[in-house]
Amino acid sequence: MDLSSFTTLHWVLLLLVGIVCLIIGYFWGRSGDKSAGIASELEREKEKAGRLEKDLETCRGRLSEAESEVEASHEIPFDANAAKAAFGKRIKENDLKIVEGIGPKIEGLFHNYDIRTWKALSDTPVSKCQAVLDSGGDRFKVHDPSSWPMQARMAYEGKWADLVRWQDEHNHGKL
Repeated sequence: MDLSSFTTLHWVLLLLVGIVCLIIGYFWGRSGDKSAGIASELEREKEKAGRLEKDLETCRGRLSEAESEVEASHEIPFDANAAKAAFGKRIKENDLKIVEGIGPKIEGLFHNYDIRTWKALSDTPVSKCQAVLDSGGDRFKVHDPSSWPMQARMAYEGKWADLVRWQDEHNHGKL
C-alpha cells in the first residue's frame, strides 16, 4: 500500500480513530483505579460504622443508668390520709387488693411473679397480668385484668378520688 494514495480524508479518519481510542483507553484505565479506591473507602466506612455502634451501645448503657436513677429519685410518696379520705377506710401502701378485681389470692399470684407494688403492677402489660391469672388455674378465668395496670397507676400516683370515681362508674373493674 502506497502512502501517497491516501487522501486527506483518510488521514483525518485515521486521526479520529486514534483520538477515540485514546479517549476510551484513558477512561478505561481510570475505572480500574476507582475500584481500588472504593474498596479502601468501604473499609474505612466499615471501621467508622463499628466505632459508631460501640458509641451507641455506650450511650444506651448510660441512658439506662440515668433512667433508673431518675425513676428512683422520683418515687411518689404515699399519702395514707388522702387514701383514707377517698376510700373511707385505711389503705396500706402497695396493697394490690384496692384494685377492683384483685383479691387476696390474686394478690398472692402477683407476689409469686415479684409484682408487689402499685408501680410494678402499673408497668405490667395486660398480657402479663393475664399470664399471672392463667398460672392460677381455671378458677381465675372469669377475671378481666385489662384495667388493673391503669388502676394501679392511679393508686401509685396518689389519684385517690379519680380511682374511687372510676371504680364506681365501671362494672367490676371492666373497661
